[in-house]
Amino acid sequence: EVQLVESGGGMVQPGGSLRLSCAASGFMFSRTDMSWVRQVPGKGPEWLSSINNGGDYTAYADSVKGRFTISRDNAKNTLYLEMNTLKPEDTALYYCHAGVGAQGFWGQGTQVTVSS
Repeated sequence: EVQLVESGGGMVQPGGSLRLSCAASGFMFSRTDMSWVRQVPGKGPEWLSSINNGGDYTAYADSVKGRFTISRDNAKNTLYLEMNTLKPEDTALYYCHAGVGAQGFWGQGTQVTVSS
């Protein structure tokens, strides 16, 4: 069974930092490209960043480029998202995503709230 468990969210002041983690199990993590996506209630999901299975290729949405860094530890089956210089508009539920075979899988999400 594919499982993705996000953690590391919380409340932070503008300009602050958070590091999200996504623990993966039930599939070959080291062979799977991974992504982070966020969603605000009432809006569609927003793709943030992707990383290839080897971790040597990354891509970012313009909204987070230069502030967020995606990384992975294949030995620990864990995906990360380092978030710096957070803004109120970064407030959302953050999900990791894995495409396994023909299916996409999501975790339960971790809430990030940026507020003074």
